[in-house]
Amino acid sequence: MGKTPAQRAAKHGSEAAMPPHLAQTTAPRSPQQTKSNANLLLAAAVATTLFMFFYLHLMVLEQMTQLSNGMAMPDSLVGGYSMEYLADLRSVMDVDALGQLSYVHKTAGTIFPLMFGFTWLLIIGLNARGRIRRWVLWAAPILFVIVDLWENVAIDAALGTGTLTSADATLASALTIARWVLFALSLLAAVVAVFGRRVPKSSQRLPQ
Repeated sequence: MGKTPAQRAAKHGSEAAMPPHLAQTTAPRSPQQTKSNANLLLAAAVATTLFMFFYLHLMVLEQMTQLSNGMAMPDSLVGGYSMEYLADLRSVMDVDALGQLSYVHKTAGTIFPLMFGFTWLLIIGLNARGRIRRWVLWAAPILFVIVDLWENVAIDAALGTGTLTSADATLASALTIARWVLFALSLLAAVVAVFGRRVPKSSQRLPQ
């Protein structure tokens, strides 16, 4: 007569009460497996972010110049723009062209900053040591996402309003400049997180 699971457990330990296939699948993941999975997720996120950057800035916004007599879209102007520039852009873009730019802002122009923010938070979170250090480095990409999304709304409002005002133009231009500055600071934050790790104390040599 075969023994019950309780009897087997009493004689051989708790593992004997478990079927072999279940005992094999309950082994915890090793740190190497966890790190490998995180690296795979990070690689996929970085690849997607790079694709969205080039798609938005080098393809979509560049193609929009065909609807504006060669004038660059405000999003691409790193140094900002004047009220006169927006007025000229409004004069050469019809309602359909402005609608297409607004659609770009609601699709690729929204997906890119959100994807960028997620990826950069992941890069910094996996590499920066210390809670305070992480939050300091996270500040730039978080602000970039907020400013980029706000810039989309401000540009659409300035170009689509009945009467363009200096306040609308100044706000849109300031947000565009801030967006590119925060983008550069985010890249710097990632470099600091990855390559700026502190040297372990055990590896530091005392002066002779």
